[in-house]
Amino acid sequence: MENYPEPARRLVAEMIDAAAREPARAVAFQGAPGANSHRAVIEQFPDGLPCPCFSFEDALDAVKEGRAGQAMIPIENSLHGRVADIHFLLPESGLAIVGEHFLPIEPSLIGKAGHAIREVMSHPQALGQSRHWLRARGLRPVAYADTAAAVAAVAEMQDWGIAAIAPAFAAELYGLDLLEEGIADEAHNMTRFMILAQEQRRPESGALMTTITFEVKNIPAALYKAMGGFATNGVNMTKLESYQRGASFAATEFYADIEGAPGDPAVDRALDELRFHSKWVNVLGVYAQARKRG
Repeated sequence: MENYPEPARRLVAEMIDAAAREPARAVAFQGAPGANSHRAVIEQFPDGLPCPCFSFEDALDAVKEGRAGQAMIPIENSLHGRVADIHFLLPESGLAIVGEHFLPIEPSLIGKAGHAIREVMSHPQALGQSRHWLRARGLRPVAYADTAAAVAAVAEMQDWGIAAIAPAFAAELYGLDLLEEGIADEAHNMTRFMILAQEQRRPESGALMTTITFEVKNIPAALYKAMGGFATNGVNMTKLESYQRGASFAATEFYADIEGAPGDPAVDRALDELRFHSKWVNVLGVYAQARKRG
């Protein structure tokens, strides 16, 4: 957090102090105050205490160490795919996935009204999502490590020829003006967040999702056979991604989301077949669907 501009550090200190007084209400997230992850926490937990952390690992550690009751971590984006390293961090954390949240990403231009803007700072991904909008207005993009921290940097520098791209509510946090909303080149920009806690809290009713990781045996057609159990039992797999651990380039691990949960006969049969063709299977969480699939 020491790398953040002073206006952000001040807010971070206040929010961490509040979370320390009531850790059960605290929800850890990665990023500076005003980030999209901060906005997701506010939407999902209106009575919670957002607790900013510098990295994903720090946010997960806050839950493991009892400094926060839960964490909200982005796992994938509709335009850019999965969030880097998250497939390693979730299984290694030992935490359980207890929920999901979908957040529309709506970037805004933030600065000081009444001044001619020449440069715009933000995270490279946010700049890329508004590159046509910036080019059409002759604004020079400047990469910064964090969207909300870029707003804090503008407030600290007080060079009003520089603006930032971030969620709209960051303007009020740092005492700046909302110059223009909805500047993304694409309207269908959505990020899916996972909610994590120390213990599993399976809902008693409603449509459920289950997230698993697994490694199939290193034999021909192992993945094909492992997936067959989901097809024959009518279990919908909404997500399947492969990733490599280490540098062997041999053993591929998989991350998957399925509709339903252990205890459902069809899901149990599919998971039994998956285990037969896999070296190991790890259930990361069973949680309510935040939005209907299909």
